[in-house]
Amino acid sequence: MSLVKTVSLLLACLVMPAAWAQTFTFTAIPDENESQLKTRFDKVARYLEAELGVEVAYVPVKSYAAAVTAFRNNQVQLAWFGGLSGVQARRLVPGSNAIAQGYEDQYFKSYFIAHHSTPLVQSTNFPNLNGYTFTFGSKGSTSGRLMPQFYIERNMGKKIEDIFPRTGFSGDHSRTIAQVEAGAYQVGAVNYKVWESMVEKGEVDTNKVKVIWESPAYPDYQWTVRAGVDQVYGAGFSDKLKSVLINMKDPDLLASFPRQSFVEATNQAYEPIESVAQTIGLLD
Repeated sequence: MSLVKTVSLLLACLVMPAAWAQTFTFTAIPDENESQLKTRFDKVARYLEAELGVEVAYVPVKSYAAAVTAFRNNQVQLAWFGGLSGVQARRLVPGSNAIAQGYEDQYFKSYFIAHHSTPLVQSTNFPNLNGYTFTFGSKGSTSGRLMPQFYIERNMGKKIEDIFPRTGFSGDHSRTIAQVEAGAYQVGAVNYKVWESMVEKGEVDTNKVKVIWESPAYPDYQWTVRAGVDQVYGAGFSDKLKSVLINMKDPDLLASFPRQSFVEATNQAYEPIESVAQTIGLLD
């Protein structure tokens, strides 16, 4: 090879976009069963890859805490977090930003569900939960733990341990529904979107489990991008990523979340979640 050609190749390598040299990775909190999440986020990875012009990979994790850890350790540069896990991740990696959320995530809700054997019925009034067994979702879940615990303690005037003789953490919303339906716990707290999706698909026996209370609205899920991506993937990459997420229009992709659309998000929108987490002792 001639000296001129060798020098030309070296120069080409030096000016090669950084994005070509490193796969852009993302993860998501495991709020439903693993196979459903893999199907959904593999589709998202293909969409992002086509729109961003970089190699993109979805990295599954086993728990909410593992999603936050992967983000902190730069194993992933983007994550689909819940409200609380997003707050935790951004506190650990200063300069990270919430950039997009589902339209519905501006006004998210939790449902309290009860086994048919209980006398509890649906009402706008907060239910008297004294003496029932209760299951949350993941310990790090906004809709399955943080906000339900806040509403329970505020309305009952007591701590969780003084209300329920037995409390569980199912790990995700699908398992919460299954446990209450089976009678393993009498009452539980779930993400309203997961409940409605499973009911629509016929995956819930509504003769055995019912909604008894709907929470006030609060901000929840969001896409958070890690600080420093512009230095690795090129100037303006985070802005382009935000635009690509907000412009996700494929009905099949949106239905898999399920969300009607994505809109811009900001860190400031999640300050109420951070405040609640500090109030009930889930943040230092």
